[in-house]
Amino acid sequence: MKVPAIFLLLLGAVRTFAGPFAPAAGQPGSGAVSAVDPRIVGWATGVSALTRGLVDISDPQSPFASFGGSASAIGAADAYDFGTGLPSTSPNTVVSLGDGGAITLTFANPLRDGIGPDFAVFENAFNDSFLELAFVEVSSDGTHFERFPAFSLTQTNQQIAQQNSQFNAIDPTDIDGLAGKYRAGFGTPFDLGLLAGRPLLDLQNIIAVRVVDVVGSLDPLYGSLDSSVPAHLINEPWPTPFATGGFDLDAVAVLQSTPEPGSALLLGVGGALLTLRRRRGLR
Repeated sequence: MKVPAIFLLLLGAVRTFAGPFAPAAGQPGSGAVSAVDPRIVGWATGVSALTRGLVDISDPQSPFASFGGSASAIGAADAYDFGTGLPSTSPNTVVSLGDGGAITLTFANPLRDGIGPDFAVFENAFNDSFLELAFVEVSSDGTHFERFPAFSLTQTNQQIAQQNSQFNAIDPTDIDGLAGKYRAGFGTPFDLGLLAGRPLLDLQNIIAVRVVDVVGSLDPLYGSLDSSVPAHLINEPWPTPFATGGFDLDAVAVLQSTPEPGSALLLGVGGALLTLRRRRGLR
């Protein structure tokens, strides 16, 4: 079938303006981690700190975000029903951080740098383009945190806003290293290897993950900057002056973790016995 010239022109335009990073969940080349991905070996088990941000950082009279609580971020991702295909709107499933708010998650066993992504952060975005974003940091001592490089190539000429039908979307291929890149039910993966060489970080013993809301304002007085040189303001839906304002954390999945002490001991003993048997067999 002959393809109309106007269609080819539009298709070329889409390819021209698509960004260089991984696409939305379900598309070829996407890095999205499903909440039921068999690679998941655990989930965050505790919260050591939660600091809420204002629902509108530009308003001195603004209240703080208040939707959900610390417990909402513990355990498996549950802000999406794979049966109905609908995100959850329950405060039991997500905790809203507000502008610049932050939450620190802890784990039963430390995370470690393995092959491929090591953990994934889940938000509750209702679709692939209206996305609320967050920086991600990790620590091996609970005090010193290192932030993952984050990049935003989203246009900065017009503020992304919920009420603006023309400018209310983010192309996932324009963002990288930011939690919230994927819709509910799919986590953004993070590879600890990207932080190699940080002197105060032990990549085989990550005990805490901190998620920090991106303030998506294009006003430099309030807006968050990415890791580019020179840095770019990160454009995302703002303001979000509701109790649910800011990044809405669903869960943090563990893809690589250190074995429990008992398991490590058993592995060590088993290895020693196997070596002993082999040596006896050579005699």
